[in-house]
Amino acid sequence: MTDQETAPPSRGAFARWAADLAMGARFAVTGGRESWARTIMTAVGVGLGVVLLLFASSAPNAYELREDRGAARSTFDTGTLDELKAGPDTLRVADANTTFRSEDIEGKVLAPDGNQPPEPPGVNRVPAPGEMWVSPALKKLLADNELLRERLAYRVVGTIGDSGLSGPADLRYYAGVDGAVFKHDKGQRIDHWGTQPSNGPINPGVLLLVIVGCVVLLLPVLIFIATAARFGGERRDRRLAALRLVGADSHMTRRVAAGESLCGSLLGLLTGGLLFLGVRELASKVVLFDASFFAADIRPSVPLALLIALVVPASAVVVTLIALRGIAIEPLGVVRNATPRRRRLWWRLLLPVLGIGLLLPLAGGFGADSSSGDREIYQAAAGAVLLLVGITALLPWLVEAVVEKFGKGPVPWQLATRRLQLSSGTAARAVSGITVAVAGAIAIQMLFATVEDDQTRSTGQDPFRAQMAATLQVDNGNQAAATFAKYRATKGVRQVLGTTSGYAAEAHPKKKRATEDSPTETITVADCATLREMARLRHCSDGDVFVAEASSEMYAPEEPSFLKPGVQLNLRLDGDGTPVTKNPKLWTVPRSAEVVKTKTDPQGSENPGVLATPGALEVARLSDPTAQVMLVLDPRVPDAQEYAWNTSATLSPTMDVYTLTSTSETNQFATLRKALLIGATATLLLIGASMIVSTLEQLRERKRLLSVLVAFGTRRATLSWSVLWQTAVPVVLGLALSIAGGLALGTLLLKMVNEPWTVDWASLSLMTGVGAGVIVLVTLVSLPPLWRMMRPEGLRTE
Repeated sequence: MTDQETAPPSRGAFARWAADLAMGARFAVTGGRESWARTIMTAVGVGLGVVLLLFASSAPNAYELREDRGAARSTFDTGTLDELKAGPDTLRVADANTTFRSEDIEGKVLAPDGNQPPEPPGVNRVPAPGEMWVSPALKKLLADNELLRERLAYRVVGTIGDSGLSGPADLRYYAGVDGAVFKHDKGQRIDHWGTQPSNGPINPGVLLLVIVGCVVLLLPVLIFIATAARFGGERRDRRLAALRLVGADSHMTRRVAAGESLCGSLLGLLTGGLLFLGVRELASKVVLFDASFFAADIRPSVPLALLIALVVPASAVVVTLIALRGIAIEPLGVVRNATPRRRRLWWRLLLPVLGIGLLLPLAGGFGADSSSGDREIYQAAAGAVLLLVGITALLPWLVEAVVEKFGKGPVPWQLATRRLQLSSGTAARAVSGITVAVAGAIAIQMLFATVEDDQTRSTGQDPFRAQMAATLQVDNGNQAAATFAKYRATKGVRQVLGTTSGYAAEAHPKKKRATEDSPTETITVADCATLREMARLRHCSDGDVFVAEASSEMYAPEEPSFLKPGVQLNLRLDGDGTPVTKNPKLWTVPRSAEVVKTKTDPQGSENPGVLATPGALEVARLSDPTAQVMLVLDPRVPDAQEYAWNTSATLSPTMDVYTLTSTSETNQFATLRKALLIGATATLLLIGASMIVSTLEQLRERKRLLSVLVAFGTRRATLSWSVLWQTAVPVVLGLALSIAGGLALGTLLLKMVNEPWTVDWASLSLMTGVGAGVIVLVTLVSLPPLWRMMRPEGLRTE
């Protein structure tokens, strides 16, 4: 009996919920122009947030597909020329990378051993000598630049398919060459393409950056979606009061309001999905921070897509019900216009306290214990979310507490402060996204600066002394001299610091040394200008010889060197560095040779050994010599680097050429930097767009009031300044709160990875300025609609 009595009400409650939600949905789409305006604004706002959520959920899959294609075309661990026997199905491969106007171009030169070589991914045959396959982006670059066509002087026979490219903006080529290119044991011999993707351990600081970065980038999106669900709240509440007048109770009105929000959020889901598909198709044409993706790569995982489809409408309903708890909707009106009850502070402080409580136990030990890695990741993410959400929750209380103390002032100031005193929640919600973004950005920047020091190392190179360097294995000294002459004749090259080096052994080693592996020393032949860059010389002229001893322990030999003035050397060594005793090439270091100390050359290296001028030792006598050049470029010549690259390409396509830089960073850190910059750009664009929509919605709500003020003679400038002050006050308070919260979160993050407390004040000022700049831009964009609304026609009603 009891079951029969209780079951129908349960089914009735469900039916009432469904009917009221459906009624609210009908009001959203059939309630006239105002309802449509609110629904469209909600759909646009939610849609923008959904687009970013879908892109964020697609990022792991997109990067994974890029990595897989990069691994599929790699030859890193497939052997060397000596390890794999030549056969009909083998291929000789060497890197032939280059740089054109700061654009990195990845290339490989290929020479098959037989008639069945493995084909590179994305092409249907190995190019013959003089031919090359190019990526679509490189093909376009070649068409527009004659300098690059001179460097890659191969005939284009086709384009590389998507399976052989990391992204549509990849600059890549495969060129066929003669086997003579591999004479000096260059490159590798392979019988297949592809390696396993690298999944090395992630530095704890980098891992923490990833976690906090995701939280900071996605939290403003969720906050904006919640804000968008409350667009048009005041007009909606007046419609709900009309429902009360015809007999609806308070519970029904809340369910109807939830139905309106649910309809808007569902339309927002549809809008966001369509926008996502449209923007995704444009992704292949956009390059952000050197990263590009194929449209097919950008697809969210099914579980994440379903989660977004469920959470967004549910959050819209929950936010609407929570918002209506503090409003009394009566048949004769809404008690929203009365002085609201003061906001409670205790639960707003509880959130950041809980966040700090989760982060503090991780101090000094984050990432140290691999067995608790997942737990620490979730704990760190939860702590950061609670702290940032707590900062956002504090903002409405802070705005209310501050604006209630405002009193007299100019008319624009009084209009703005009175509006804030009556309804500060709307203004606070409008800037909550900026507050979270700036607070998180400050914390990330503090951690970023520390991790950057760990992940960025000094190369020791000095780009002020030389700007480029190249190394080439040559057959003899004449070939080395010809190499230097070509560089000297290159346009834009001011000076060539060229060296020819080889190895030498002691001609008559002592018995103890003779029983051991014969030690060798480097002999470097160069002119005096070059030798002065390599050693501390008091004087130098052609014909001089120096014995250079290492200045640092890094380059000092483990055993005492046999080098000294007067020692006789054997310049004839075989391929593995063993001295040839039959018919040796003997040369004696002059007794007049001065013993000097080395110094770091522009490449950051020291060169201990024998330093000789061409007049003292003919380079033709060196066995298996290596030519190396350091180029000083003329900054007044445009494309000086490109001319030097072109000269290098004529000497050898596999020549090791590089630009000198003072620092380098790990691949993990470089990838993370790009990802965070892309995410931050997208988040700022969303925040700006969301604030424009929010500001326009507020102006539409006040359209009649603005028309009344204009009808009574209020100047447009006065109203414009009042809108600016109304926006500026919450922004200033929000930025102050975000700075305090960001410094607190950053301090905790630094303690977690055992790093000293540091703040990049310049970056902090920049981020604060960007946050304020977004608000100013939004205010300027809102002025034209504001002026259109300040017309007497706004007093008309239906």
